[in-house]
Amino acid sequence: MKKVRVLPPATVANVVCGFDILGFALNEPCDEFEVEITEEPGVRIVNLDEYNLPTDPEKNVSGAAMLAMLEETPDIKGCIIYSKKIIKPGSGIGSSAASAAGVVVGLNHLLGNRFSNADLVRFAMFGEKVASGVKHADNIAPCIYGGVTLIRSIFPLDIVSIDAPPLYATVVHPQIEVRTADARQILRQKVLLKDAIKQWGNIAGLVAGFLKKDYDLIGRSLEDVIIEPVRSILIPGFDEVKKRSKDAGALGGGISGSGPSIFMLSKDELTAKAVAKEMEEVFIKIGIDYHTHVTSINSQGVKIIHSA
Repeated sequence: MKKVRVLPPATVANVVCGFDILGFALNEPCDEFEVEITEEPGVRIVNLDEYNLPTDPEKNVSGAAMLAMLEETPDIKGCIIYSKKIIKPGSGIGSSAASAAGVVVGLNHLLGNRFSNADLVRFAMFGEKVASGVKHADNIAPCIYGGVTLIRSIFPLDIVSIDAPPLYATVVHPQIEVRTADARQILRQKVLLKDAIKQWGNIAGLVAGFLKKDYDLIGRSLEDVIIEPVRSILIPGFDEVKKRSKDAGALGGGISGSGPSIFMLSKDELTAKAVAKEMEEVFIKIGIDYHTHVTSINSQGVKIIHSA
């Protein structure tokens, strides 16, 4: 096999209280990538969309991930990446992670699954460093593993898959820009002990809620006292979206990744659609264009379509 097509999914990172350590994959939207092994050394990138992303592999998220993987694959000279971005860059739902994860999963498939999922996360993190300046895995891990994942540690890498109950996600993407690097820079570098204790309780409660399939506990634990109060000021209408969504029956939610997308979790699709309506009305009122997605948690991760 020399060529494969993959569909890496969007992801939600942080999951309110789990900054840099919790994430989950969405069934929609997904990017489209093709990876082809070539005799030509190095990585060549062909963009099939209108985003005009860099084609220099060292400056491209998928290229950087692939270069890292090729360093440990001496029997492969090079490859071509055909990139069609559906997940808008800068949307806050793991666009860069989808790029990085998709191509390494694709090449691994062509190699007969030579590398473990943890190895693939390690390679893909080089792409995230290009995107945000930091190697973080809370988008990449769920993109590759599927479902909900906990990153217990980055160095050494320790990823735990969490068996969550059925959940629907409503995501609204207001058409404003929030750069990941900027959203990191505004964060406080010191945290009060009382806030840290409250956050630890929420993280533990959220993980326990997933494992026990306790929707009420999940809802009570979707609270962030450290990151959200700072970052939410970058997103117009955030507080109203959150309040109206919870009034409509959502369990809770918050900023997806570094924003500007906002996500809410619900027990069923009917509630998730009602939440979407509330979200949309907020942005219509304040005059900001938006895109919404009503979807569910993706248990598979990157989907392999075909190979040739």
